[in-house]
Amino acid sequence: MNGCKEAFVAFDTSKMKNAVAIIEGERDAEVRYIGEIPNTPEATRKLAAKLGEKYEILHFCYEAGPTGYGVYRQIIDLGHQCMVVAPSLIPKRPGDRVKTNRRDAVTLAKLLRAGELTAAWVPDAVHEAIRDLTRSREAVMEELRRKRQLLSAFLLRHGRIFTGKVSWRGRHIRWLSQQNFDHPAQRVVMQEMLSGISDAQNRLARLECALDEIVPDWSMAPVVEALQAMRGVSFITAVTFVAEVGDLRRFEHPRQLMSYLGLVPSERSTGDTIRRGSITKAGNRRARRVLVEGAWTYRFGARIGRALLDRTKGLSKVVLDIAWKAQIRLTARHRKLSAKGKRTTVVTTAIAREMAAFLWAIARETPPKVMA
Repeated sequence: MNGCKEAFVAFDTSKMKNAVAIIEGERDAEVRYIGEIPNTPEATRKLAAKLGEKYEILHFCYEAGPTGYGVYRQIIDLGHQCMVVAPSLIPKRPGDRVKTNRRDAVTLAKLLRAGELTAAWVPDAVHEAIRDLTRSREAVMEELRRKRQLLSAFLLRHGRIFTGKVSWRGRHIRWLSQQNFDHPAQRVVMQEMLSGISDAQNRLARLECALDEIVPDWSMAPVVEALQAMRGVSFITAVTFVAEVGDLRRFEHPRQLMSYLGLVPSERSTGDTIRRGSITKAGNRRARRVLVEGAWTYRFGARIGRALLDRTKGLSKVVLDIAWKAQIRLTARHRKLSAKGKRTTVVTTAIAREMAAFLWAIARETPPKVMA
C-alpha cells in the first residue's frame, strides 16, 4: 500500500458503461482517469475490490439520474462511502462548453475531494417503491387530463358546448352519452375518445386502490396519517408529499424544507440594491405541486368540515393543535394578502410555503413506524 490511505472515486454513469476517475487525498495529487467499466454489479464489485486493496478509505460519488440508486446501494453494502450528487447543485464554470463522460468523471472526482458537492437524499428500497407507485398514478392522472382535453376540444370544434357548471360528473357524463354525429368517422372518433377516458379512469382507480392497501404497512404510514390533519392535505396529497420528500425530520429548520421545495423567492442583490423575484422552483416539483394544490383550500374561512373530522380521528392532541393553528393563521394570511391586491397565484404560493412549515412541525411530532 502506498503512502496515501484515502481516495475519491467518481462515476459518470450511463445505460451501458460508467466512466471512472480517481484522485488521492493528498493535496498535490493529480486526478487519474481509469476508463470505462460496464454498468453491471459485477464490474462495480471488481473495481471496488481492486481499489480496496490499495486504499483504506474509498469515497464514491455519481450524479443522480435515470440509472437510479443501484450503484449507491451496492457500494454501501460493500462497506464504502458513497454520495449521490444533486446535478443542479454541481459547481460549473460559465465558460466551460465541452462535456464528455471523461471530463464529467474527472470534474466530479476533484469536487468530491474538495467537498464542493451536495448530496441528494436517497430513499430506501421500500420508499422508492412507494414513490414509483405515486409517480405512476400521477402519470395516469396527466394522461386522463390530456384525453379529456382532447375530447372537449373535439366537441367544441363541432359546436357541442356543455352549459352546466361541473364537468366530468353525472350531468356532464349523461350529456356526453347523448352526443351523436352524422358521419360514421366522427362517431368512431367520439367512441374511441370515450373509451380512452374510461380506460384511464380504471387504471387510476386501480393505482389508488393499491396505495390504500400498501401504504398502511409502510414505515412512513403514521406520518402520512398525521399530515392529513392539515386542511388541503388528503390521503393522496400526504402520500405523494412523503414519498417525494422522505422523512421531514432530516431538515433542521422549516426554511430548509421551503428551500428544498423551491418555494422561496429568488434573489439577485448587489451592494445596496436588493432584487427579489419569483420562487426558485428548485427541488422536487411533485411535492411543490401537491402543496400548491392544497393551498387553494385556505381561501375559505377556518372550520373543521366532516371530511377533515373523519381524517383526524385517532390523532394526538399535539398534531391537532398544530393543524388548527395552521388553519387559523393561513386563512387569515390569505385574506390579508388578497386585500393587498396580490395576484391569486402569488397568494396561493405564499400559503403553500407556510404550509410546508406546519407539515414539518407535524412530522417532528410523529416518528415513522419501526419495522421488524
